[in-house]
Amino acid sequence: MATRIRLRRIGSNPKKRPHFHISVFNETRNRDSLFVEDLGIYEPVGKGVQVKLNKERYDYWVKKGAAPTDTVKSLAKKYSAQKEV
Repeated sequence: MATRIRLRRIGSNPKKRPHFHISVFNETRNRDSLFVEDLGIYEPVGKGVQVKLNKERYDYWVKKGAAPTDTVKSLAKKYSAQKEV
C-alpha cells in the first residue's frame, strides 16, 4: 500500500479560520477522505502558527515508506527546529 503524509483540512468555517490535521493517507484517497492515522495538527491562523506533531510516529511512517508532501516536510523541519530551542 502506497501511503502519503499530507494535510487534512478541518474546522467549522474553513474559509475564515482554517486548521489542518497532519495525517497518513492511502495514496489514492482524496484530501478529506478516510485516513490511516493522525500525526498532529497545524493551525496557520491565530496567535502565531501552531504545529503539534508526534515526531516518533512521523519518523515511523517515513521509515515505512510514506512520502510526505512538501508542505508537511517543511512543517516537520520547522517543528524540529522549535523543539531544540
